[in-house]
Amino acid sequence: MLHGLMMQTPLLISSLITHAERFHPDAQIVSRRVEGDIHRTTYRETHARARRLANALQALHVSRGDRVATLAWNGYRHFELYFAVSGSGAVLHTLNPRLHPEQLAWIVNHAEDKVVCFDLSFLPIVEAIAPLCPTVKTWVAMADKGRMPANTKAQLACYEDLLEQHSERFAWPEFDENLASSLCYTSGTTGNPKGVLYSHRSTVLHTLAAALPDALNLSARDVILPVVPMFHVNAWGLPYVAPMVGAKLVFPGGQLDGKSLYGLFETENVTVSAGVPTVWQGLLAHTESNNLKFSTMNRTVIGGSACPPAMLRQFQDKYGVQVLHAWGMTEMSPLGTVGTLKSKHLTMGHEQQLAVQYKQGRSVFGVDMKIVGDDGRDLPWDGTAFGDLLVRGPWIVREYFKGEGGNPLRVDDAGLQWFPTGDVATIDADGYMQITDRSKDVIKSGGEWISSIEIENIAVSHPAVAMAACIAIRHPKWDERPLLVVMKKPGVELGKDEMLRHYEGKIAKWQIPDDVAFVESIPLGATGKMLKAKLREQFKNYTLPNP
Repeated sequence: MLHGLMMQTPLLISSLITHAERFHPDAQIVSRRVEGDIHRTTYRETHARARRLANALQALHVSRGDRVATLAWNGYRHFELYFAVSGSGAVLHTLNPRLHPEQLAWIVNHAEDKVVCFDLSFLPIVEAIAPLCPTVKTWVAMADKGRMPANTKAQLACYEDLLEQHSERFAWPEFDENLASSLCYTSGTTGNPKGVLYSHRSTVLHTLAAALPDALNLSARDVILPVVPMFHVNAWGLPYVAPMVGAKLVFPGGQLDGKSLYGLFETENVTVSAGVPTVWQGLLAHTESNNLKFSTMNRTVIGGSACPPAMLRQFQDKYGVQVLHAWGMTEMSPLGTVGTLKSKHLTMGHEQQLAVQYKQGRSVFGVDMKIVGDDGRDLPWDGTAFGDLLVRGPWIVREYFKGEGGNPLRVDDAGLQWFPTGDVATIDADGYMQITDRSKDVIKSGGEWISSIEIENIAVSHPAVAMAACIAIRHPKWDERPLLVVMKKPGVELGKDEMLRHYEGKIAKWQIPDDVAFVESIPLGATGKMLKAKLREQFKNYTLPNP
Protein backbone atom coordinates (compact mmCIF):
# COMPACT_ATOMS: atom_id res chain seq x y z
CA MET A 1 0.00 0.00 0.00
CA LEU A 2 1.48 3.32 -1.08
CA HIS A 3 0.40 6.39 0.91
CA GLY A 4 0.71 9.95 -0.30
CA LEU A 5 3.44 12.11 1.19
CA MET A 6 1.27 15.04 2.28
CA MET A 7 1.18 16.75 5.68
CA GLN A 8 -1.50 15.55 8.08
CA THR A 9 -2.86 18.92 9.23
CA PRO A 10 -6.13 18.53 11.16
CA LEU A 11 -9.17 20.48 9.98
CA LEU A 12 -9.97 22.63 13.02
CA ILE A 13 -12.41 25.50 13.51
CA SER A 14 -9.69 27.62 15.14
CA SER A 15 -7.89 27.70 11.78
CA LEU A 16 -10.74 29.76 10.30
CA ILE A 17 -10.36 32.71 12.68
CA THR A 18 -6.56 32.41 12.58
CA HIS A 19 -6.68 32.66 8.79
CA ALA A 20 -9.05 35.64 8.97
CA GLU A 21 -6.72 37.58 11.28
CA ARG A 22 -3.66 36.80 9.22
CA PHE A 23 -5.05 37.63 5.78
CA HIS A 24 -8.10 39.83 6.46
CA PRO A 25 -7.27 41.55 9.78
CA ASP A 26 -9.12 44.79 9.05
CA ALA A 27 -12.32 43.29 7.61
CA GLN A 28 -15.19 44.56 9.69
CA ILE A 29 -17.72 42.82 11.92
CA VAL A 30 -20.70 45.10 12.52
CA SER A 31 -23.38 44.28 15.10
CA ARG A 32 -26.64 45.84 16.17
CA ARG A 33 -26.44 45.10 19.86
CA VAL A 34 -29.32 44.26 22.17
CA GLU A 35 -28.34 47.49 23.94
CA GLY A 36 -29.57 49.28 20.81
CA ASP A 37 -26.34 50.73 19.41
CA ILE A 38 -24.14 49.70 16.49
CA HIS A 39 -20.86 48.03 17.43
CA ARG A 40 -17.85 47.70 15.11
CA THR A 41 -14.85 45.45 15.37
CA THR A 42 -12.46 43.52 13.09
CA TYR A 43 -11.23 39.98 12.65
CA ARG A 44 -7.98 40.99 14.35
CA GLU A 45 -9.80 42.26 17.45
CA THR A 46 -12.22 39.34 17.40
CA HIS A 47 -9.40 36.82 17.36
CA ALA A 48 -7.76 38.52 20.34
CA ARG A 49 -11.02 38.53 22.31
CA ALA A 50 -11.69 34.90 21.39
CA ARG A 51 -8.32 33.96 22.86
CA ARG A 52 -9.14 35.91 26.05
CA LEU A 53 -12.43 34.05 26.21
CA ALA A 54 -10.69 30.70 25.77
CA ASN A 55 -8.55 31.52 28.81
CA ALA A 56 -11.66 32.56 30.72
CA LEU A 57 -13.35 29.25 29.93
CA GLN A 58 -10.38 27.38 31.29
CA ALA A 59 -10.64 29.46 34.47
CA LEU A 60 -14.29 28.35 34.69
CA HIS A 61 -13.02 24.75 34.60
CA VAL A 62 -14.36 24.04 31.12
CA SER A 63 -12.46 21.04 29.83
CA ARG A 64 -12.19 19.39 26.44
CA GLY A 65 -15.57 17.99 25.45
CA ASP A 66 -17.56 20.03 28.00
CA ARG A 67 -20.62 21.77 26.60
CA VAL A 68 -20.89 25.56 26.66
CA ALA A 69 -24.33 26.80 25.67
CA THR A 70 -25.39 30.09 24.12
CA LEU A 71 -28.77 31.81 24.34
CA ALA A 72 -28.12 34.75 22.08
CA TRP A 73 -28.97 36.71 18.95
CA ASN A 74 -26.58 37.22 16.04
CA GLY A 75 -23.82 39.49 17.32
CA TYR A 76 -20.09 39.88 17.83
CA ARG A 77 -20.03 38.27 21.28
CA HIS A 78 -21.90 35.22 20.02
CA PHE A 79 -19.42 35.12 17.12
CA GLU A 80 -16.49 35.17 19.57
CA LEU A 81 -17.99 32.21 21.40
CA TYR A 82 -18.17 30.21 18.16
CA PHE A 83 -14.38 30.16 18.04
CA ALA A 84 -13.38 30.38 21.70
CA VAL A 85 -15.46 27.37 22.72
CA SER A 86 -14.81 25.02 19.81
CA GLY A 87 -11.26 26.23 19.27
CA SER A 88 -10.28 25.40 22.84
CA GLY A 89 -11.68 21.87 22.51
CA ALA A 90 -15.05 22.36 24.21
CA VAL A 91 -18.42 21.97 22.46
CA LEU A 92 -20.55 24.97 21.50
CA HIS A 93 -24.24 24.29 22.15
CA THR A 94 -26.58 26.85 20.59
CA LEU A 95 -29.98 27.04 22.31
CA ASN A 96 -33.15 28.18 20.57
CA PRO A 97 -34.77 30.88 22.76
CA ARG A 98 -38.07 30.46 20.92
CA LEU A 99 -38.70 27.14 22.66
CA HIS A 100 -40.80 26.86 25.80
CA PRO A 101 -38.69 27.14 29.00
CA GLU A 102 -39.47 23.54 29.96
CA GLN A 103 -38.21 22.36 26.58
CA LEU A 104 -35.06 24.46 26.98
CA ALA A 105 -34.42 23.08 30.45
CA TRP A 106 -34.77 19.52 29.16
CA ILE A 107 -32.27 20.22 26.36
CA VAL A 108 -29.76 21.89 28.72
CA ASN A 109 -29.94 18.92 31.06
CA HIS A 110 -29.69 16.36 28.28
CA ALA A 111 -26.62 18.13 26.87
CA GLU A 112 -25.19 18.51 30.39
CA ASP A 113 -24.22 22.10 29.68
CA LYS A 114 -21.61 23.41 32.10
CA VAL A 115 -21.74 27.11 31.19
CA VAL A 116 -24.55 29.13 29.56
CA CYS A 117 -23.80 32.52 27.97
CA PHE A 118 -26.85 34.67 27.22
CA ASP A 119 -27.94 38.03 25.86
CA LEU A 120 -29.67 40.29 28.37
CA SER A 121 -32.93 40.13 26.45
CA PHE A 122 -33.15 36.46 27.48
CA LEU A 123 -32.71 37.07 31.23
CA PRO A 124 -36.36 36.07 31.96
CA ILE A 125 -35.73 32.70 30.31
CA VAL A 126 -32.55 32.20 32.33
CA GLU A 127 -34.34 33.04 35.58
CA ALA A 128 -37.04 30.52 34.67
CA ILE A 129 -34.76 27.60 33.78
CA ALA A 130 -31.74 28.14 36.09
CA PRO A 131 -33.32 26.28 39.06
CA LEU A 132 -34.09 23.36 36.73
CA CYS A 133 -30.56 22.97 35.32
CA PRO A 134 -28.21 21.44 37.92
CA THR A 135 -25.35 20.76 35.49
CA VAL A 136 -24.87 24.47 34.74
CA LYS A 137 -22.17 25.84 37.03
CA THR A 138 -21.94 29.37 35.55
CA TRP A 139 -24.48 31.66 33.88
CA VAL A 140 -22.70 34.40 31.92
CA ALA A 141 -24.53 37.60 30.98
CA MET A 142 -23.14 38.85 27.65
CA ALA A 143 -22.77 42.47 28.77
CA ASP A 144 -20.33 44.87 30.38
CA LYS A 145 -20.34 45.60 34.10
CA GLY A 146 -22.41 48.77 33.75
CA ARG A 147 -25.31 46.88 32.20
CA MET A 148 -25.37 43.87 34.50
CA PRO A 149 -28.90 43.29 35.83
CA ALA A 150 -29.63 43.98 39.47
CA ASN A 151 -31.90 41.99 41.76
CA THR A 152 -31.85 38.94 39.54
CA LYS A 153 -32.77 35.51 40.82
CA ALA A 154 -29.79 33.86 39.09
CA GLN A 155 -26.14 34.18 40.09
CA LEU A 156 -24.47 35.73 37.05
CA ALA A 157 -20.95 36.26 35.78
CA CYS A 158 -20.17 39.26 33.55
CA TYR A 159 -18.91 38.45 30.04
CA GLU A 160 -16.76 41.57 29.64
CA ASP A 161 -15.30 41.15 33.12
CA LEU A 162 -14.24 37.62 32.23
CA LEU A 163 -12.44 38.87 29.13
CA GLU A 164 -10.78 41.74 30.98
CA GLN A 165 -9.46 39.39 33.65
CA HIS A 166 -7.63 37.16 31.17
CA SER A 167 -4.78 37.50 28.70
CA GLU A 168 -5.10 37.23 24.95
CA ARG A 169 -2.02 34.99 24.99
CA PHE A 170 -3.49 31.62 24.10
CA ALA A 171 -2.28 28.99 21.65
CA TRP A 172 -5.11 27.09 20.00
CA PRO A 173 -4.56 23.41 20.76
CA GLU A 174 -4.14 20.89 17.97
CA PHE A 175 -6.19 17.73 18.32
CA ASP A 176 -8.08 15.07 16.34
CA GLU A 177 -10.27 16.77 13.74
CA ASN A 178 -13.03 14.24 14.47
CA LEU A 179 -13.57 15.61 17.99
CA ALA A 180 -16.94 17.24 18.64
CA SER A 181 -17.13 20.97 17.94
CA SER A 182 -20.76 22.02 18.30
CA LEU A 183 -24.19 20.72 19.19
CA CYS A 184 -27.64 21.64 17.85
CA TYR A 185 -30.93 20.05 18.83
CA THR A 186 -33.70 19.36 16.36
CA SER A 187 -37.24 18.76 17.53
CA GLY A 188 -37.83 16.68 14.40
CA THR A 189 -40.90 14.51 14.60
CA THR A 190 -41.68 12.41 17.66
CA GLY A 191 -40.46 12.18 21.23
CA ASN A 192 -37.85 14.42 22.82
CA PRO A 193 -35.53 16.72 20.82
CA LYS A 194 -32.45 15.03 19.39
CA GLY A 195 -28.93 16.41 19.49
CA VAL A 196 -26.83 16.64 16.33
CA LEU A 197 -23.15 16.64 17.29
CA TYR A 198 -20.88 18.15 14.64
CA SER A 199 -17.13 17.61 14.42
CA HIS A 200 -14.34 20.01 13.50
CA ARG A 201 -13.77 18.02 10.32
CA SER A 202 -17.42 18.06 9.26
CA THR A 203 -17.73 21.78 9.97
CA VAL A 204 -14.61 22.81 8.03
CA LEU A 205 -15.55 20.63 5.05
CA HIS A 206 -19.06 22.10 5.10
CA THR A 207 -17.52 25.58 5.20
CA LEU A 208 -15.34 24.90 2.17
CA ALA A 209 -18.26 23.54 0.18
CA ALA A 210 -20.68 26.33 1.15
CA ALA A 211 -18.38 29.02 -0.27
CA LEU A 212 -18.12 27.39 -3.72
CA PRO A 213 -19.39 29.40 -6.72
CA ASP A 214 -22.22 26.95 -7.39
CA ALA A 215 -23.14 26.96 -3.70
CA LEU A 216 -23.36 30.33 -1.89
CA ASN A 217 -20.59 31.93 -3.99
CA LEU A 218 -18.95 33.93 -1.18
CA SER A 219 -15.66 35.84 -1.21
CA ALA A 220 -13.69 38.67 0.40
CA ARG A 221 -15.60 41.08 -1.84
CA ASP A 222 -18.90 40.28 -0.09
CA VAL A 223 -20.67 41.86 2.84
CA ILE A 224 -22.73 39.12 4.49
CA LEU A 225 -25.75 39.72 6.72
CA PRO A 226 -27.06 36.44 8.17
CA VAL A 227 -30.69 36.98 9.13
CA VAL A 228 -31.00 33.27 9.92
CA PRO A 229 -30.21 33.03 13.65
CA MET A 230 -26.93 31.67 14.92
CA PHE A 231 -29.02 29.23 16.98
CA HIS A 232 -30.45 27.72 13.75
CA VAL A 233 -27.83 25.22 12.57
CA ASN A 234 -25.02 27.73 13.16
CA ALA A 235 -26.68 30.38 10.93
CA TRP A 236 -26.40 27.92 8.02
CA GLY A 237 -22.60 27.97 8.37
CA LEU A 238 -22.15 31.67 7.47
CA PRO A 239 -20.20 32.56 10.66
CA TYR A 240 -17.59 30.03 9.52
CA VAL A 241 -17.60 30.87 5.81
CA ALA A 242 -17.17 34.63 6.35
CA PRO A 243 -13.79 34.43 8.17
CA MET A 244 -12.56 31.75 5.78
CA VAL A 245 -13.09 34.01 2.77
CA GLY A 246 -12.47 37.30 4.61
CA ALA A 247 -15.93 38.79 4.05
CA LYS A 248 -17.31 41.66 6.10
CA LEU A 249 -20.01 40.44 8.50
CA VAL A 250 -23.10 42.36 9.59
CA PHE A 251 -25.13 41.00 12.51
CA PRO A 252 -28.71 42.27 12.98
CA GLY A 253 -29.22 41.27 16.61
CA GLY A 254 -32.86 40.72 17.51
CA GLN A 255 -34.31 43.44 15.28
CA LEU A 256 -35.47 41.45 12.26
CA ASP A 257 -38.30 43.69 11.09
CA GLY A 258 -38.23 44.97 7.52
CA LYS A 259 -37.30 48.55 8.39
CA SER A 260 -34.38 47.57 10.63
CA LEU A 261 -33.00 45.05 8.15
CA TYR A 262 -33.30 47.43 5.22
CA GLY A 263 -31.42 50.12 7.14
CA LEU A 264 -28.50 47.76 7.75
CA PHE A 265 -28.50 46.54 4.15
CA GLU A 266 -28.11 50.11 2.91
CA THR A 267 -25.76 51.64 5.50
CA GLU A 268 -23.38 48.65 5.52
CA ASN A 269 -23.45 47.93 1.75
CA VAL A 270 -24.64 44.36 2.24
CA THR A 271 -24.25 42.20 -0.87
CA VAL A 272 -25.70 38.87 0.31
CA SER A 273 -28.08 37.72 3.02
CA ALA A 274 -29.82 34.54 4.13
CA GLY A 275 -33.07 33.77 5.91
CA VAL A 276 -36.46 32.05 5.88
CA PRO A 277 -39.35 33.28 3.70
CA THR A 278 -41.29 34.85 6.58
CA VAL A 279 -38.45 37.30 7.26
CA TRP A 280 -38.31 38.30 3.61
CA GLN A 281 -42.06 38.91 3.59
CA GLY A 282 -41.54 41.65 6.17
CA LEU A 283 -38.61 43.14 4.27
CA LEU A 284 -40.43 43.18 0.94
CA ALA A 285 -43.52 44.68 2.54
CA HIS A 286 -41.34 47.53 3.83
CA THR A 287 -39.66 48.16 0.48
CA GLU A 288 -42.99 47.99 -1.36
CA SER A 289 -44.82 50.41 0.93
CA ASN A 290 -41.95 52.91 0.86
CA ASN A 291 -41.00 52.55 -2.83
CA LEU A 292 -37.44 51.52 -1.97
CA LYS A 293 -34.70 49.71 -3.89
CA PHE A 294 -31.57 47.80 -2.84
CA SER A 295 -28.33 49.62 -3.57
CA THR A 296 -25.84 46.79 -3.13
CA MET A 297 -27.62 43.54 -2.24
CA ASN A 298 -27.39 41.25 -5.26
CA ARG A 299 -28.39 37.84 -3.89
CA THR A 300 -30.18 36.20 -1.01
CA VAL A 301 -30.28 32.62 0.22
CA ILE A 302 -33.80 31.42 1.03
CA GLY A 303 -34.30 28.18 2.93
CA GLY A 304 -35.97 26.76 6.02
CA SER A 305 -39.14 26.29 3.99
CA ALA A 306 -39.95 26.51 0.30
CA CYS A 307 -39.55 29.92 -1.30
CA PRO A 308 -42.93 31.05 -2.67
CA PRO A 309 -42.73 31.61 -6.45
CA ALA A 310 -44.16 35.13 -6.07
CA MET A 311 -41.36 36.03 -3.67
CA LEU A 312 -38.69 34.68 -6.00
CA ARG A 313 -40.15 36.69 -8.88
CA GLN A 314 -40.38 39.84 -6.80
CA PHE A 315 -36.77 39.68 -5.62
CA GLN A 316 -35.38 38.97 -9.07
CA ASP A 317 -37.70 40.78 -11.47
CA LYS A 318 -38.39 43.92 -9.45
CA TYR A 319 -35.27 44.33 -7.31
CA GLY A 320 -32.57 42.56 -9.30
CA VAL A 321 -31.66 40.34 -6.33
CA GLN A 322 -30.75 36.78 -7.28
CA VAL A 323 -32.53 34.17 -5.17
CA LEU A 324 -30.51 31.10 -4.17
CA HIS A 325 -33.18 28.57 -3.24
CA ALA A 326 -31.48 26.19 -0.80
CA TRP A 327 -32.41 23.10 1.19
CA GLY A 328 -30.86 21.27 4.10
CA MET A 329 -31.43 20.02 7.62
CA THR A 330 -29.95 20.35 11.10
CA GLU A 331 -28.76 16.79 10.53
CA MET A 332 -26.88 18.00 7.44
CA SER A 333 -24.96 20.91 9.00
CA PRO A 334 -27.27 22.07 7.15
CA LEU A 335 -26.42 22.63 3.47
CA GLY A 336 -27.61 19.98 1.00
CA THR A 337 -28.68 21.67 -2.22
CA VAL A 338 -28.61 25.11 -3.82
CA GLY A 339 -30.67 26.13 -6.84
CA THR A 340 -27.97 27.72 -8.98
CA LEU A 341 -28.38 27.52 -12.74
CA LYS A 342 -26.17 25.60 -15.16
CA SER A 343 -24.81 27.18 -18.33
CA LYS A 344 -27.46 25.39 -20.42
CA HIS A 345 -30.17 27.26 -18.52
CA LEU A 346 -28.79 30.69 -19.38
CA THR A 347 -30.06 30.46 -22.95
CA MET A 348 -33.54 29.45 -21.83
CA GLY A 349 -36.48 31.83 -21.57
CA HIS A 350 -37.21 33.65 -18.34
CA GLU A 351 -40.10 31.40 -17.32
CA GLN A 352 -38.07 28.26 -17.97
CA GLN A 353 -35.27 29.55 -15.77
CA LEU A 354 -37.73 30.35 -13.00
CA ALA A 355 -39.14 26.82 -13.21
CA VAL A 356 -35.65 25.50 -12.44
CA GLN A 357 -35.18 27.96 -9.56
CA TYR A 358 -38.45 26.95 -7.93
CA LYS A 359 -36.84 23.60 -7.19
CA GLN A 360 -34.67 23.19 -4.10
CA GLY A 361 -31.59 22.77 -6.30
CA ARG A 362 -28.76 20.36 -6.87
CA SER A 363 -26.30 18.86 -4.41
CA VAL A 364 -23.22 20.75 -3.39
CA PHE A 365 -20.06 18.66 -3.59
CA GLY A 366 -19.91 16.41 -0.51
CA VAL A 367 -23.61 15.56 -0.46
CA ASP A 368 -24.88 12.51 -2.32
CA MET A 369 -28.61 11.90 -2.58
CA LYS A 370 -31.17 9.57 -4.06
CA ILE A 371 -34.88 8.83 -3.94
CA VAL A 372 -36.26 5.39 -3.20
CA GLY A 373 -39.68 3.74 -3.37
CA ASP A 374 -41.50 1.90 -0.60
CA ASP A 375 -39.45 -1.17 -1.46
CA GLY A 376 -36.19 0.70 -0.90
CA ARG A 377 -35.15 0.52 -4.55
CA ASP A 378 -33.72 3.53 -6.34
CA LEU A 379 -36.15 5.58 -8.41
CA PRO A 380 -35.26 7.27 -11.71
CA TRP A 381 -34.10 10.88 -11.93
CA ASP A 382 -36.77 11.97 -14.38
CA GLY A 383 -38.40 14.83 -12.47
CA THR A 384 -41.60 12.82 -12.20
CA ALA A 385 -41.00 9.79 -9.98
CA PHE A 386 -41.13 10.73 -6.31
CA GLY A 387 -39.95 8.83 -3.27
CA ASP A 388 -38.20 9.07 0.08
CA LEU A 389 -35.18 11.35 -0.09
CA LEU A 390 -31.97 9.83 1.31
CA VAL A 391 -28.61 11.59 1.74
CA ARG A 392 -25.05 10.75 2.74
CA GLY A 393 -21.81 12.67 3.11
CA PRO A 394 -19.05 13.85 5.50
CA TRP A 395 -21.20 16.49 7.25
CA ILE A 396 -24.37 14.40 7.61
CA VAL A 397 -25.34 12.87 10.95
CA ARG A 398 -24.47 9.25 11.64
CA GLU A 399 -26.38 8.97 14.91
CA TYR A 400 -27.92 11.36 17.42
CA PHE A 401 -26.25 12.54 20.62
CA LYS A 402 -26.40 9.88 23.35
CA GLY A 403 -28.01 7.50 20.88
CA GLU A 404 -31.45 9.11 21.10
CA GLY A 405 -33.92 7.53 18.70
CA GLY A 406 -31.67 4.59 17.88
CA ASN A 407 -29.84 4.15 14.58
CA PRO A 408 -31.46 6.47 12.01
CA LEU A 409 -29.52 5.18 8.99
CA ARG A 410 -30.63 2.90 6.17
CA VAL A 411 -28.26 0.50 4.41
CA ASP A 412 -28.69 -0.11 0.68
CA ASP A 413 -27.88 -3.22 -1.35
CA ALA A 414 -24.31 -1.98 -1.88
CA GLY A 415 -23.78 -1.70 1.87
CA LEU A 416 -23.77 2.13 1.85
CA GLN A 417 -25.36 4.00 4.74
CA TRP A 418 -27.94 6.71 4.02
CA PHE A 419 -29.76 9.18 6.23
CA PRO A 420 -33.54 9.32 5.60
CA THR A 421 -34.52 13.00 5.48
CA GLY A 422 -38.22 12.44 6.07
CA ASP A 423 -38.96 14.33 2.86
CA VAL A 424 -40.54 13.04 -0.32
CA ALA A 425 -38.96 14.45 -3.46
CA THR A 426 -38.31 14.21 -7.18
CA ILE A 427 -34.93 14.58 -8.88
CA ASP A 428 -34.67 15.55 -12.54
CA ALA A 429 -32.11 14.48 -15.12
CA ASP A 430 -29.89 17.49 -14.30
CA GLY A 431 -29.83 16.57 -10.60
CA TYR A 432 -32.27 19.25 -9.40
CA MET A 433 -34.24 18.06 -6.40
CA GLN A 434 -37.74 19.25 -5.52
CA ILE A 435 -39.56 18.50 -2.28
CA THR A 436 -43.10 17.33 -3.01
CA ASP A 437 -44.27 16.34 0.45
CA ARG A 438 -43.11 15.30 3.90
CA SER A 439 -43.33 11.74 5.01
CA LYS A 440 -43.51 12.88 8.61
CA ASP A 441 -46.28 14.86 10.22
CA VAL A 442 -44.30 17.75 11.62
CA ILE A 443 -45.56 21.23 10.79
CA LYS A 444 -43.15 23.86 9.49
CA SER A 445 -44.18 27.35 10.52
CA GLY A 446 -41.94 30.23 9.48
CA GLY A 447 -38.89 27.97 9.31
CA GLU A 448 -39.57 26.49 12.77
CA TRP A 449 -40.68 22.89 13.34
CA ILE A 450 -43.82 22.18 15.36
CA SER A 451 -44.32 18.60 16.53
CA SER A 452 -47.84 17.36 15.85
CA ILE A 453 -47.33 14.63 18.42
CA GLU A 454 -46.68 17.16 21.17
CA ILE A 455 -49.77 19.16 20.20
CA GLU A 456 -51.87 15.98 20.27
CA ASN A 457 -50.49 14.79 23.60
CA ILE A 458 -51.42 18.07 25.27
CA ALA A 459 -54.90 17.97 23.72
CA VAL A 460 -55.73 14.49 24.99
CA SER A 461 -54.64 15.52 28.48
CA HIS A 462 -57.82 17.63 28.61
CA PRO A 463 -60.53 15.65 30.41
CA ALA A 464 -63.11 16.32 27.69
CA VAL A 465 -60.98 15.05 24.77
CA ALA A 466 -61.26 11.48 23.57
CA MET A 467 -58.89 11.75 20.60
CA ALA A 468 -57.01 14.52 18.82
CA ALA A 469 -54.98 14.92 15.65
CA CYS A 470 -52.88 17.87 14.53
CA ILE A 471 -52.40 18.58 10.83
CA ALA A 472 -50.79 21.35 8.82
CA ILE A 473 -52.92 23.94 7.03
CA ARG A 474 -51.38 26.21 4.42
CA HIS A 475 -50.83 29.78 5.61
CA PRO A 476 -50.03 32.81 3.41
CA LYS A 477 -47.38 34.16 5.78
CA TRP A 478 -46.06 31.26 7.86
CA ASP A 479 -46.14 28.56 5.16
CA GLU A 480 -47.99 26.19 7.49
CA ARG A 481 -49.89 26.50 10.76
CA PRO A 482 -51.37 23.77 12.98
CA LEU A 483 -55.06 22.87 12.97
CA LEU A 484 -56.23 20.75 15.90
CA VAL A 485 -58.89 18.17 15.06
CA VAL A 486 -60.71 17.01 18.21
CA MET A 487 -63.14 14.21 18.98
CA LYS A 488 -64.85 14.94 22.29
CA LYS A 489 -65.89 12.38 24.88
CA PRO A 490 -69.60 11.60 24.83
CA GLY A 491 -71.87 13.97 26.72
CA VAL A 492 -69.29 16.67 27.49
CA GLU A 493 -69.05 20.32 26.46
CA LEU A 494 -65.86 21.80 25.08
CA GLY A 495 -65.37 24.92 23.00
CA LYS A 496 -62.51 26.27 20.92
CA ASP A 497 -61.44 28.94 23.42
CA GLU A 498 -61.27 26.50 26.32
CA MET A 499 -59.32 24.01 24.21
CA LEU A 500 -56.71 26.59 23.19
CA ARG A 501 -56.40 27.93 26.75
CA HIS A 502 -55.39 24.41 27.73
CA TYR A 503 -52.09 24.98 25.88
CA GLU A 504 -51.10 28.12 27.79
CA GLY A 505 -47.90 27.60 29.75
CA LYS A 506 -47.32 24.16 28.25
CA ILE A 507 -45.69 25.13 24.94
CA ALA A 508 -44.45 28.31 23.30
CA LYS A 509 -47.26 30.62 22.15
CA TRP A 510 -46.28 30.36 18.48
CA GLN A 511 -46.71 26.57 18.66
CA ILE A 512 -50.34 26.75 19.82
CA PRO A 513 -52.80 25.72 17.08
CA ASP A 514 -54.51 28.49 15.12
CA ASP A 515 -57.89 26.80 15.21
CA VAL A 516 -59.84 23.80 16.48
CA ALA A 517 -62.18 21.63 14.41
CA PHE A 518 -64.55 19.32 16.30
CA VAL A 519 -65.45 16.05 14.56
CA GLU A 520 -67.59 13.02 15.32
CA SER A 521 -64.73 10.61 14.61
CA ILE A 522 -61.08 10.47 13.54
CA PRO A 523 -60.24 7.84 10.88
CA LEU A 524 -58.02 4.98 12.07
CA GLY A 525 -55.93 2.44 10.18
CA ALA A 526 -55.72 -1.29 10.69
CA THR A 527 -53.09 -0.94 13.40
CA GLY A 528 -55.02 1.74 15.28
CA LYS A 529 -52.97 4.65 13.97
CA MET A 530 -54.72 7.86 12.98
CA LEU A 531 -54.94 8.28 9.21
CA LYS A 532 -53.76 11.85 8.90
CA ALA A 533 -53.67 11.63 5.12
CA LYS A 534 -57.47 11.28 5.19
CA LEU A 535 -57.75 14.22 7.57
CA ARG A 536 -55.58 16.36 5.31
CA GLU A 537 -57.84 15.49 2.40
CA GLN A 538 -60.92 16.27 4.49
CA PHE A 539 -59.58 19.69 5.48
CA LYS A 540 -57.67 20.55 2.30
CA ASN A 541 -59.88 23.59 1.64
CA TYR A 542 -60.01 24.71 5.25
CA THR A 543 -59.38 28.41 5.88
CA LEU A 544 -57.76 29.43 9.15
CA PRO A 545 -59.25 32.40 11.01
CA ASN A 546 -57.57 35.77 10.38
CA PRO A 547 -54.69 34.39 8.22
